Amino acid sequence: MARSHLTLAALATAAVSGLDVVSTSSHGRGEGDYDSALLTARDGSHWIIRVPRSQAAESMQSADAVGLRALSTGVRSRLPFQVPAIAGQAAIGPTRAMVSEYLYGSIVRLADIDAELAGSIGHAIAAIHSLPTSFVADAGLPQQTAHEVLRTCVGVMDRAGETGLVPSALLGRWERATEEPVLWQFAPTVINDALSPDSFLSAGGSVTAVLGWQGLKVGDPASDLAWLLGAGAEDVTAAAFASYARERGGNDRHLRARAVLQAELEVAKWLLHGTASRSTEIVDDAVEMLHAIVDSTAGDLDDPVTGATTAAARATASAAAAGETAARAASPSPASAASPTSPVRPASASPASPASDTEAESGLAAAVAASAAAADAVRPGAARDSARTASA
Repeated sequence: MARSHLTLAALATAAVSGLDVVSTSSHGRGEGDYDSALLTARDGSHWIIRVPRSQAAESMQSADAVGLRALSTGVRSRLPFQVPAIAGQAAIGPTRAMVSEYLYGSIVRLADIDAELAGSIGHAIAAIHSLPTSFVADAGLPQQTAHEVLRTCVGVMDRAGETGLVPSALLGRWERATEEPVLWQFAPTVINDALSPDSFLSAGGSVTAVLGWQGLKVGDPASDLAWLLGAGAEDVTAAAFASYARERGGNDRHLRARAVLQAELEVAKWLLHGTASRSTEIVDDAVEMLHAIVDSTAGDLDDPVTGATTAAARATASAAAAGETAARAASPSPASAASPTSPVRPASASPASPASDTEAESGLAAAVAASAAAADAVRPGAARDSARTASA
């Protein structure tokens, strides 16, 4: 049974020393994996408290807390946006309540991203990737080499292939991608590894905060950019990548190609999640998206992804983003903890050839567009609709 906002307010005062709550209200839709409440303190400040309703949500919240604690004051000062800060926690039964300051802004929706906001998102992601990797190592968080990223991709590809549900032409494309050495010659960076539209809060066309740090690690920067391929009009996607490139430079020539591969493998992970959870709905959805990718890249399946059409890329990424959001706990995206992340996260891999990244982009957008439409139609609650959010 859901906990009342009054119960949560009492928990918050136990979790945060000196917190004087004068009013409280339920926060979010009142369903999903978290109970949450918005609190107003006597000094006018606002806070969020969240309590997991499931073991999966508790694990997610704990992972997010680890990531947030790794982001020291010095590291946060390098970021052009706010990051949730845990104010306190209190035990409640077998789980814990987490309290954080309320972060203002509107949850970003994929369909609402325009070129201005896309540029700000690209800038924000570049800032994350520019952080020193040393703090990740100091926190004991995962650090992947380019070879390990490739190995992870191969693992996802192999497991998806074992289901017998991935079109053979698409499997062949992925296999050729993993055998394309130039695709995997990149320098790993700090990555969030759990980004999707609803990871961002915005105001006035600019990113104000980034939520959900449960995936913080050193890995492939393309992982944080794959979902942008489904952002709609090409000028939106181009604005995001251009802004990113201005901040980071253009040394990673195959970044966008790997992002396309990551997006396609995200759908494979959605399939694996469906088979593991024995959900016919998710499996059928994933299979439909995989076939949409095949249909939209019909002329490119024998070539590396770098030769795919932008439409294909966009279709794949939209589908992947929808899949990740749907897999996330349907809870108020606000505050306190981590934005639940999908049980599946892509690794990368779709054949990449010497073709230019521009060609690759243009190819991938098609596959992604078709999948996205299918995904939105099939998945219930595919996006977290909170208008404002805070975090832990």
